[in-house]
Amino acid sequence: MSSARPFKKVLIVGAGPSGLLLALLLSKHSIPVHIIEASHELDQQPRAAHYGTPAIPEFIRAGIIDKIRERGLIMSTMCWRSSTDHSIIAGFDAEVLSDIDGQDLRTHCYVLQDLDKLMLEEALASGATIEWEAKVLTTGQDQEKAWVEIEGKGKREADFIVGCDGANSIVRRSLFGDEAFPGFTWDKQIIATNTFYDFEGKFGWHDANFIIHPEHFFMAARITQEGLYRITYGEVPGLTREEYIKRQPDIFRKILPGNPEPSDYKVVTISPYKMHQRCAPKFRVGRILLAADAAHLCNPWGGLGITGGFVDIGGLYECLLGIWDGKADESILDLYSEKRIEKYKTIIDPISQENFRRVSDKEPSTRLERDEFLQMLKKGETDKGFLKELLLGFMEVRYDFTQHYKK
Repeated sequence: MSSARPFKKVLIVGAGPSGLLLALLLSKHSIPVHIIEASHELDQQPRAAHYGTPAIPEFIRAGIIDKIRERGLIMSTMCWRSSTDHSIIAGFDAEVLSDIDGQDLRTHCYVLQDLDKLMLEEALASGATIEWEAKVLTTGQDQEKAWVEIEGKGKREADFIVGCDGANSIVRRSLFGDEAFPGFTWDKQIIATNTFYDFEGKFGWHDANFIIHPEHFFMAARITQEGLYRITYGEVPGLTREEYIKRQPDIFRKILPGNPEPSDYKVVTISPYKMHQRCAPKFRVGRILLAADAAHLCNPWGGLGITGGFVDIGGLYECLLGIWDGKADESILDLYSEKRIEKYKTIIDPISQENFRRVSDKEPSTRLERDEFLQMLKKGETDKGFLKELLLGFMEVRYDFTQHYKK
């Protein structure tokens, strides 16, 4: 093979989890990559912390799985509970995924701020570069290259630009306009908190718990070994951040087990969020590509947003690597767009919508008899082979682009 490479550099817009994972994967294969980030530091807001089974292979090939397991934790037990007495309606133990061809494919948990920091350090050590306080205004391209225009700093050029700049992606807007992000926004408001509260010791709760109620639905999921939990709950829409913070103690007193007072727990962070189900028309326009939240959004119930984003990155990495190594031509990037949109529309969007409808069901007492998934979990309580097959079914969100490499 000739030493000449088909392209010289990839520019990634956004130092969030998807951009950093792509930078790490590319740089470990000696592909030159430069990250552009509008902020002066990594995002510190409470965001996703649980990474589902389909994302684990990406951590393995990025070479960071051992550090994630050492510093974070592995989620095994998950359940859906009644809002009246918090009794378990259905649940499972993912121990059946603890040894799949020698790998533990259970959901992994590592606070996203810390995961971002780890991936940035590893990417920089592998040769990637980053430019802080670089706000992208627009993008452009011709037959030979693509570029971004940075506020006050001029252009940055590369062979390919990847928009990993989140839900409000400037890269996506530059391609399709401000309004072209088909889908909808839920009319529900959620509040995400990181809170210390002894769910396990005092109440024997599982690693992840979903409480079903039309208004007072919530999730309580462990995110650190030290007892920090992500508590995400529903709220009335239309209030200010200050009003939501003021209302939080009364809501915790009403919905959490033990009806705790503020002295019984410690809220570390709190952030209101709107929820969306949206997908860009294309994930590739010439030399400009989209991935993760810049490409598609879904509500956070079930973790399919962050997990689906990491799976996007793994697929895009395979495509760029194939081009770099001369095993594929640039048409594989059209396949990336096609297949990842297909996976969003057939798996991520419908399942995430059903996840939220389940937790916010208007008639919680009859949800089990109307819910095929919860019924399958009940079957899995006594049939571990069935449960293993059911949980591994989520791997269908992945797609192997290496099958399209030249033989």
